[in-house]
Amino acid sequence: MKQLAIFLLLMLACGHDAAAQSPFFEDKTIRLVLGFSPGGISDLWGRALSRGMSQHIPGKPNIILQNMPGAGSLTAANYIYGVAKPDGLTIGFVTPGLYFNQLTDMKEVQFDWARFTWIGSPERTVRIIYGRSDTPYKTLDDIRNMPEHPRCGATALGTLGHYFPRLIEEVAGVKFNIVTGYPGAAEIDLAMQKGEVQCRAGSLEGYFGSEPTRTWSKNGFTRVLIHGASKRDPRLPDVPTVYEVMERRHVPDVTRRLATVLMSPDLIGRPLIAPPGIPADRLTMLRDGLMKALKDAEFIAEAQKRNWEVEPVSGQELESIAKKVVVQPPEVIERMKKILTT
Repeated sequence: MKQLAIFLLLMLACGHDAAAQSPFFEDKTIRLVLGFSPGGISDLWGRALSRGMSQHIPGKPNIILQNMPGAGSLTAANYIYGVAKPDGLTIGFVTPGLYFNQLTDMKEVQFDWARFTWIGSPERTVRIIYGRSDTPYKTLDDIRNMPEHPRCGATALGTLGHYFPRLIEEVAGVKFNIVTGYPGAAEIDLAMQKGEVQCRAGSLEGYFGSEPTRTWSKNGFTRVLIHGASKRDPRLPDVPTVYEVMERRHVPDVTRRLATVLMSPDLIGRPLIAPPGIPADRLTMLRDGLMKALKDAEFIAEAQKRNWEVEPVSGQELESIAKKVVVQPPEVIERMKKILTT
């Protein structure tokens, strides 16, 4: 009888050890909340990452997508921060510039940007302004010296197409006539072709990696006027960076800080976030799963097919950036409000 009891105790201990060694995510489902409509670039990134990450998270959980568009992904961010449980089973993609809304005291904001759990990002971006080559506006100096300002297309106030040209106005002493109201990028491109506008803001990756701008750059229809990288791009050896322009014009510190705040979304890229307070071991598994997925041969092949430029950003780096950008002096915030609303 005593030997039977000892045997049963040993069996229970072995079973407990086996259960303890099972990864948390085994037989679980992770929900990837996308703050965007189906079919867009973020939706495509989400689907690709859901397949890739599932294979590289211990336990190989199923990852399903839930589109939650609204207010430029603000709806999804509020949900992830304040409603979703911090158990590692809800993650999400949101716009990297959402902290603008927090800094400018938008009443709809229900999160603290710095307190999100940061998993990582599959890419960085570089902002640019480009224009038609057949106009007199071939450089920033041309724009500064012309009596008439070039028309730049944008969707709405506070969007990239609006705030990046406004920032360049501050940095370079130029002036753009920003035309808002276009439904999306395709409509702005069409307006460029028709001559309704002469310029627009976009991303360096999109300019060289998608149509029609890839063809435009090859046949000389457009030219890039300025970009936000830290150094010149070899594909654009004659195009100045924002930092070069600031240095040459000896802009004040408040303008430099303003530029840092408004260009930090480029460093954040396409952030994968989760609610605050996720257990450290689960966060490590999620971060590792993302980084391994981005190095997976199958994922790389899909990225190359779609002309995506994979440039991973770690969760630790995103966390550091998030804490820095939300701490700004009042004068920077006031100038930022002006740029985003006029």
